[in-house]
Amino acid sequence: MPGRHHLFVPGPSNVPDRVLRAMHRAQEDHRSSAFPELTHGLLRDIKPVFGTQEGRPFLFAATGTGMWEAAIVNTLSPGDRVLAVRLGQFSHLFIDTAEKLGLKVEVIDLEWGDALDPAVIGERLAADANHALKAVLVVHNETATGVTNDIEGLREAMDAARHPALLLVDGVSSIGSLAFRQDAWKVDVAITGSQKGFMMPAGLGMVSLSPRALERIETAGFARHYFDLRPQVLHNDQGYFPYTPALAHLFGLREALDMMAEEGLDNVHARHARLGEGVRRAVAAWELRLCARDPESRSNTVTAIVVPDGKDARQVIDHAFRRWDMALGSGLGRLNGKVFRIGHLGDCNAGMLLAAIGLAEVAMHDAGIPVPLGSGVAAAQRWYRESA
Repeated sequence: MPGRHHLFVPGPSNVPDRVLRAMHRAQEDHRSSAFPELTHGLLRDIKPVFGTQEGRPFLFAATGTGMWEAAIVNTLSPGDRVLAVRLGQFSHLFIDTAEKLGLKVEVIDLEWGDALDPAVIGERLAADANHALKAVLVVHNETATGVTNDIEGLREAMDAARHPALLLVDGVSSIGSLAFRQDAWKVDVAITGSQKGFMMPAGLGMVSLSPRALERIETAGFARHYFDLRPQVLHNDQGYFPYTPALAHLFGLREALDMMAEEGLDNVHARHARLGEGVRRAVAAWELRLCARDPESRSNTVTAIVVPDGKDARQVIDHAFRRWDMALGSGLGRLNGKVFRIGHLGDCNAGMLLAAIGLAEVAMHDAGIPVPLGSGVAAAQRWYRESA
């Protein structure tokens, strides 16, 4: 089919031409005396994206899933008790990782589409007088439901409970797109990957540890090899990596960080807020509902749209892909067939989203959901014009 494929899943996101060109280059010696300039620059310039001056970032040839494991094995020990909130597919998988590694996970289960209540976490920690719980595991932006959780409020609740548990936060679909303040929120381990807000192909895992979490890498009781941060510290200090790094991804990250700096991180966050609101207004015009119930928690990087009873969201997704050359996000886990998702993160602007909204309308018609054609596009157009 002529023209460009329309990619509107919430990751992998669109890769801008600048990043593609930066990655399309000959390989070079990752042990040369010139290589530390790249390494030190990346580790320095990624810190503002995490919202940290005090934290220490690490880069792996991996994905966010690998960074879940890296976060756990470098700060905790087998048999440790941790508290986690399950409110979507990715928080479920984070919990699954922790359990398979040997942690004892106490789970707070919420309806998928709800946001965490920091007070509930605070109450549970306050009741843990002996500090048996060693960490709290949460997802900042639950990609499956389009819910953004209040990490700042969670930290306030943890502090009010005077509990020393570490705070491990999955920011895979938020960091690089939404405001993330590791230092201000006292996030001990922040986890993300390259394929969403960083506008790159999947394959680069990123994790940032607070000074408190960094101290734990010497006492953590898990057996570690590839994800062991101790050799990373040693080699990164010299400008190298303990293993062969993903060179093309490092060059792509260099370009992506330059693009973020040129736009300005505050502008990046504002752009995502504006784009997300346009999609939400389109959904309102369709008279459909969002999976995210609380308006204050609705994500600016992904919108999960609930199809009417008796309809199958998988048909919308399949028609969009086969007839209209557009990829929409599927419903994951218990939401399979109930929602489709529009990703609006990374390399994205209003014009691109207007195309996505328009094609989603015709795909819904193809699937027997007769939303008024042009209604969502018009609602988003009005917002984008007013907010420009």
